[in-house]
Amino acid sequence: MSALLEIRGLRKDFGTGLLQGGRKVQALAGVDLVVPAGETVGVAGESGCGKTTLARCALRLSAPTAGSIHFDGQDLLDLPPAELRSRRREFQIVFQDPFASLDPRMTAAEILAEPLVIHGTGNREERAARMSELLREVGLDDSVAGRIPAQLSGGQQQRVAVARALMLRPRLLIADEPVSALDASVQVQILNLLANLRQSLGLTLILISHSLPVIRYLCTRVVVMYLGRIVEEDGVEEFFRGPRHPYSKALLESVPAMQPGRQRVKPVLRGEAPSPADPPPGCPFNPRCPQAWSRCRGERPALEPVQGTPAAKVACFLHPGDGLPNPRILEVDP
Repeated sequence: MSALLEIRGLRKDFGTGLLQGGRKVQALAGVDLVVPAGETVGVAGESGCGKTTLARCALRLSAPTAGSIHFDGQDLLDLPPAELRSRRREFQIVFQDPFASLDPRMTAAEILAEPLVIHGTGNREERAARMSELLREVGLDDSVAGRIPAQLSGGQQQRVAVARALMLRPRLLIADEPVSALDASVQVQILNLLANLRQSLGLTLILISHSLPVIRYLCTRVVVMYLGRIVEEDGVEEFFRGPRHPYSKALLESVPAMQPGRQRVKPVLRGEAPSPADPPPGCPFNPRCPQAWSRCRGERPALEPVQGTPAAKVACFLHPGDGLPNPRILEVDP
């Protein structure tokens, strides 16, 4: 299956300003990610790990510091503004907070028509027909078209946001925490909506989420990030049967409902995540890792395939690439 999105060596740095010493914060530290057409990839990790920055850079909403982003074989970083604007119809994003992502002064009809107007697609009648079609697709009726966002419930707002993202028939949709701001019952409705749309429209979907149950429900592949790096990739069923990276294991252990009959191990993670402005030497996870040994503190592991499991990659010296634990595991600290 050909890659629709291919990211290589993606880095994003932010400055902290003079009041904080003018230090550089590395939000993304050399991320590689390949997303084949038709796949649904879930990107997981704690707040601040770089998930949203990855999404924004992937769609050129934020300019990366270094690296390459190829969409359907074309490097988005080389495109002039006019060509990039034209290409944007093929990739769209749904944001976390639906109310903040919708113009409060515009009606739902105006919000949905805006992408078509910007790209000069269709006449007024064709736009109205497309709007009605999308409202039905996302489970709304034409009665919401004349309402402003404040007159809609949270679930209706997110459905309008999803419909807006689909107006131009994109090939790639990134959903950045699309249900975390919604009530539990509405979350299920939006997840079912995304699952149905993915299947009926043949979408390639990247789901950004801190919720592993959400990723397990919707995705075919899991990508785990920590401190601006990908530390593990695997198929969703394989990942939930047994993650390899100690951080991935801790994330899974922190969701007791996903492990029936098992008690949570305390502490799940020791300490706080390091600051991206001052990352530790060696493996970024080593200060919190119960299995860290001397090599972890002085050398950074690369994300490498695990032999015998072609879909799996892990950045951990406990898995040196042959699918067997590292014999140096005897050096693990007590």
